[in-house]
Amino acid sequence: MKKYIIPAILFAVFEAVAVILWLTKDNIFYLFNFSYIGISITVGVILFIKKYKYARRIVQLLVGGYMLIYLGFIKGENMQIEGFWYYLFTGVFEAATIHYAVAKIFGPLIFGRGWCGYACWTAMVLDFLPYKTPASPRKKLGWIRYVTFAASLVFVAALFLSGAGNIERIMFRAFLIGNVVYYTAGIALAFAFRDNRAFCKYICPVTVFLKPASYFSLIRIKCDKEKCVSCGKCSRVCPMDVDVTDNSRKRKNGTECILCMECVKNCPKDAL
Repeated sequence: MKKYIIPAILFAVFEAVAVILWLTKDNIFYLFNFSYIGISITVGVILFIKKYKYARRIVQLLVGGYMLIYLGFIKGENMQIEGFWYYLFTGVFEAATIHYAVAKIFGPLIFGRGWCGYACWTAMVLDFLPYKTPASPRKKLGWIRYVTFAASLVFVAALFLSGAGNIERIMFRAFLIGNVVYYTAGIALAFAFRDNRAFCKYICPVTVFLKPASYFSLIRIKCDKEKCVSCGKCSRVCPMDVDVTDNSRKRKNGTECILCMECVKNCPKDAL
């Protein structure tokens, strides 16, 4: 039963958050929301343990689709980073602020960049593209993510400082336009660099939140040095260019790991 400890921990974390928010906010939506996400992720991890080929993709579609279609299009919530800034400026701990606190600020202390691998609705689409493994080494363009991060903050701050009316409507339109821009940029970069995850590496502003906490992540890929034969296959299949054979937290691109488990699935010696 040891192999089911990780899905049990993940389920317990999300269920605890669901119950706490339900009781403190007196809103049963939070019980449904975080229970649904927790169950989806737990089921996916269990399917992976049982060696089901499309386990991660199922979780991506369940969680990413739910957040994009139900929370975004139907409920009208801006779950992009602009929505987080919006609620932060209004001083309201709701929707996007709760989502970011759980999934992207404090959650990564437990599951690292797991959000990127299992729940991101942008990556959900990009992972359908043909370049699942990078065709060339990572480029030194990571600074762009800090520009987009700052731009999102400036955009929302400008709305408040200018006294713009109907900010909620503007936020919803920003969500729609933002998704179009993200998907367009992500697809263009994927084909330009022959790398599905180029957007995640260079453009995505959310990674500015994810990376610091991911350094201390409890759940992470580790290498059994006694089994490893240094074949290099794990490095070739890693979509994020992480050196998973190095167990140090300072390993190359260590905070970029999205726990996709491609390295684990492809290791010929079960060293990961």
